[in-house]
Order: sequence, then C-alpha cells, then structure tokens
Amino acid sequence: MVESTNFIKNIILNDKKNNSDLIIQTRFPPEPNGHLHFGHAKSIFLNFGLAKFFKGNCNLRFDDTNPSTENITYVNSIIDSLNWLGFKAKPLYASDYFDLLHKYALVFIKNNLAYVDSNPYEKIKELRGTLTTGGIKSKYRERTIEENLKLFDEMKNGVHKEGTHVLRLKINMSSPNINMRDPVIYRIKNTKHHRTKDNWKIFPMYDYTHCISDAIENINYSLCTLEFEDHRPLYDWILEKLKLFKIFKTLPRQIEFSRLNLTHVLLSKRKLLHLVESKKVNGWDDPRMPTLIGAKRRGYPPESFKLFMDRIGISKSDSWIDFSTFEDCVREILDNSAHRRFVIFDPIEVIIENFSDNQEELCHAKNHPKTEDFGKRKMILTKRIYIEKQDFMINPPKNFFRLKPGGRVRLRNGFTIECTSFELNDSSEVKTIKCKYFADSKSGTEGFSNYKVKGNIHWVSKKYNKKIVVNMYDRLFISEQPGTTDKDFVEELNPNSLKKITCFAEKNIYDNSISTYQFERHGFFHIDDGSSEENLIFNRTVTLKDSWNKGI
Repeated sequence: MVESTNFIKNIILNDKKNNSDLIIQTRFPPEPNGHLHFGHAKSIFLNFGLAKFFKGNCNLRFDDTNPSTENITYVNSIIDSLNWLGFKAKPLYASDYFDLLHKYALVFIKNNLAYVDSNPYEKIKELRGTLTTGGIKSKYRERTIEENLKLFDEMKNGVHKEGTHVLRLKINMSSPNINMRDPVIYRIKNTKHHRTKDNWKIFPMYDYTHCISDAIENINYSLCTLEFEDHRPLYDWILEKLKLFKIFKTLPRQIEFSRLNLTHVLLSKRKLLHLVESKKVNGWDDPRMPTLIGAKRRGYPPESFKLFMDRIGISKSDSWIDFSTFEDCVREILDNSAHRRFVIFDPIEVIIENFSDNQEELCHAKNHPKTEDFGKRKMILTKRIYIEKQDFMINPPKNFFRLKPGGRVRLRNGFTIECTSFELNDSSEVKTIKCKYFADSKSGTEGFSNYKVKGNIHWVSKKYNKKIVVNMYDRLFISEQPGTTDKDFVEELNPNSLKKITCFAEKNIYDNSISTYQFERHGFFHIDDGSSEENLIFNRTVTLKDSWNKGI
C-alpha cells in the first residue's frame, strides 16, 4: 500500500529537513465525558499515525477538568476503544498537572495578567460582547494583585460557593476575537473528581489547560479540528507569556484540520447523549450509534477505519463524506476475511420427491471462495429443504434464472433439481414446491458438467438447521446532514433503522472462533454481544452493495 500523505505530514517533513534531530511528539486528548465516536477515530489515526510514521510518540491525555460530566467508565471505554483500533498508550491526565496549572495561574495574577471576577456567569457573557460589538471591561478588572491572590486562594480552599467567582486572564476586551476578551481560566466546582476526589474546589478551563499540558509534555504538533482555529491566538498568548516568565523554553504549534462529517451520521456527544437518555437507541453501544463501542458491536472491523481514514485524507476543507465510502471500506476488509454461510431469510419449503424420507446426501462448501486455507464445511441435503421465496416464480420474466415450473437450478454445492409442481395456500400464495433431483449431478463429481443450468441458489435443510434472530440495522438518520437545520434532529431519525427477523441458518452456523460471516446474497453479519449458542443473535454489519434509497 502506498503511504498516504497530507498537508500536516508535509509540514513535519519540511521541519525535519531543517532539524534532523527533531523528535515528533503528538497527543490525543479526549474528554472522558462520553464514548469515542467516528470523529475521534480520525484524530486517533492522524495523531498516532504521524507519531508512528516519524518514529516519535503520541500521548493519550485525558482532558479531565470538568468533574460534573466525567467518570471512570468513560476513561476505561476510551482506553478500550483505542486498543481496539490497534493503539496502546499509557494514559496521562490533565489532572496530573493541577498543581502546576494552579502555580502558573498565580504567576499570571502576580504579573497583573489575571483577576478574579465576581460577576455572575450571565453578566460575564453579556459583557464579552458579540462578533460585531466589542466587550466591556468588568468592574472587577482593576482589583489589586493582593486582592486577587486572596480571593483565588479562598476559591481554592472552598470558601466560596460555585458560581460566585471565576479567574479570568487580562488580555483585551476590544479584541475582534471573542476568545481573547479576558477568557475565564478557572471556576469553582463543588463536585468530587474521579481521580483527585475532594482535593480541588477549583478546576481549570480547557483553553488554559490544554496548551499548558501540551507544553509540559513537550508536544510539538498539537493537532485539532477547525473549530479551534479561533482559539489558537489564546493558545499562543498563554504559552508565549509563560515562555517570557522563563517557565517554558520551546512551545508547541497548533495546527487545525477539518473534522469528519459523514452523511446520515450525527457526531455530537451532546445529541448522542440525548438519544441514549430518551431511549431512542438502546444505549451507547447500540450498533446504530456512531460510537466506537457501537461499531465494534455491529461488527465493523478496526481495519476498515484505517482504510477509510487513508482514503478520505486530511485537509483544511470542510466537506461531507458519503457514508457509503466508509461502508465500501468495511466490505473490502470483510470480503477478504469473513467465512461464508447459507441463511434463509424468507423461507419456502421444497420437497425433493425422489429422495427417500431418510435419505441424506453429504455436501461440502468452501468457507471462502478465494481462500483455500479457510477450508470447507459439511452440509447435509435432505428430502425437505428451505429456499428463499424470491427464488421461485410461477410466471417469471424472460431473464429469470432461478426456479420456476418445469425449470432447473443447481442447489449450491449440491445437486441440480427440477420443479415438477407446486401447492398454493388459501391466499393463493405458493406454499410448497415439489422437485426431483438428478443423482449424478452432485457438485464436484464427474456428472456435474453434464447439467448446464444458469441458476444457482442457496438452501438449508429443514431437518438440520439453526433458528437465529437477525437485527437488520440501517442508517440511523434519514436526512443526509442531520442536526444541521432548525428542525429537531430527533425528527430526522430513520423509523426503519432496525428490523428484527427470524431466519433459518446452516446447522453449523456457530463457531466460537468466528464472529463475523457473510450470509451469502444477504450481507455481512456479526454475532451480537448478547448471543449464546442456544440463542444466536446476529447484527447486520453492512449489505453486499450500497442499496441505500435505491429500492434494492
């Protein structure tokens, strides 16, 4: 495979030309307030991929600065998802640096670059102004250094209630960039932290924490999505001041890239949380959810994410990627790796009249059509079998090559059969098909080539089969760009995103060493986590071809 390139890799290559000793250090900084989704996967492959390519390092650093929304369950899930995608890293935490972050906040206060604001949140927001009007200085902006140090210490020691004070940087309330209008860098939170417990009553904000954490860890390329482009001046301002104060010698560089936008997919943790809490889906790991734990449960192979990210590339241009592009990557990976099985979704019974009641014919089927190493499996043909209802028509069109009255087809890996008659039920629908088989037509025998038939259909023995439940998953949202209009995104949900059906599968459908199969002619299916050998449940991972909105 040709190694993919992008503008960030080219920047680093150029930097390496000028400094051959440069060690590349990137980071992936998730907030542990939810499970990772497809957008995070893009960042993971970019950051860890660049570190691997340049023989550098990538840190996993949890941005755990808001104890109100974060917990250890999300931490563990993020680590598991990272490992599932093929990356391992010793976790680091922003909370590891709480002492240093507090120490540097004191440096800003002592240099008259930070002050305690006692306005309520709504007032602070109002005074910041808008994109078209400048901000107004807080009446607390000119507090003395001594007063700010005293109040900040009281905030730290839990003297004041949540919401009564914040610590703000003193930058420029007239700046055209709202992020530079005296941003809040500390607030009071009377919530127990999942790591530091009750040790801290004040917690740093993301914009303050992130850049300093990068500098502490010697990150030289801080890669983030385009919505943080307007935050870069603040990122640089904080670090340049700390460099001026002799705290840091070298500083990281923030570079922005476009976020992942997938059609029919919503990548907002807040909105995904709403779907979970309102029970529109069956939890974070619902296979319809664009979370990595949902993807794993659905059966998307981790390799398909790598292939997908390589194909869509990295750029600064915001664009929407059709979800079928990802599905094509899934098919490409699974087509090479998935064992094949016969499963009948909509059965109709076929009786082979010239079979004796107890007659059984052993047939052999390849587990993969192109890979001999996958071996073969045994199938038993009996007098009564099931085929798909759509494989028989009484009055078929001209180019119908499956079973019809007087017509012949081959039972895949078995014998050629000929329809001799059929029976209708009270609704005038075909109830039973009667056929005869040709004993010298068995697949793989000398007589096989004597029977020239165009149709080849799959089947399952009525005597030797396994009933399974199949979750037929489809796209969660009908609209191409859910959540981007004034319409309530819940109204854009696809009412047909899940259908449950009971099917007849080969008797040997279960193998505890195999989790994903191609059900021939139907798609790729993955054994659900809630399955047992007695109660098999399969999730449709992806169809055999893109059939969305095409009536296929």
